[in-house]
Amino acid sequence: MKLEEVILKLEDKIKGPLPGKAGQIKMAPRPLDNARFAQHDLTYAREGAVLILLYPNGKDCWVPFIKRPEYDGTHGGQVSLPGGKKEQKDTNLQETALRETEEEIGVPAKDVHVIGKLSQLYIPPSNFLVTPYIGFVDQVPIFIPDPREVSRVIQCDFNTLIDQNARKETTIEARNKRKIQAPYFDIDSEMVWGATAMILSELMVIWEK
Repeated sequence: MKLEEVILKLEDKIKGPLPGKAGQIKMAPRPLDNARFAQHDLTYAREGAVLILLYPNGKDCWVPFIKRPEYDGTHGGQVSLPGGKKEQKDTNLQETALRETEEEIGVPAKDVHVIGKLSQLYIPPSNFLVTPYIGFVDQVPIFIPDPREVSRVIQCDFNTLIDQNARKETTIEARNKRKIQAPYFDIDSEMVWGATAMILSELMVIWEK
């Protein structure tokens, strides 16, 4: 799937109403944490943003993910999209997504063309309200991962994301020793689950409409 094809299709489809919960829930861990979708006051949630970065690699469109270093925290060792917490210097969440991407994997914010955003998603364990943005660069990026935040940059062919065979499910033990059923994307032998899988799920529902 060429970059140009992906951009044209997504630019058109994200202009309309987004599926939101109906798209995200397809890859949500079970039992479902209803706090993700409850209509409660999120005034005290921390705001953050991530970037789905599209780029050309050969004839195909690719997307980078990052693997967090192992640490004793909510998201240690997990695979996610580049992004993070909004800072006071950020004028908006789009700027947050671009700044964090540059800091984490070295892709200059000025080189990214943002085409839109997906639905916000609340992440109860870390009290983050995350806004995913979609953007692209014209050339293969030179990834420069920040070793404090990134143990590995995982490059994924967009064709993998749209392949139903890459969507799997397993049982995992959460930090509270509770067992949960976790749908995930199998990307380069890494398990992409949780909030990141839910964001990708909405993207795939939009793509498949």
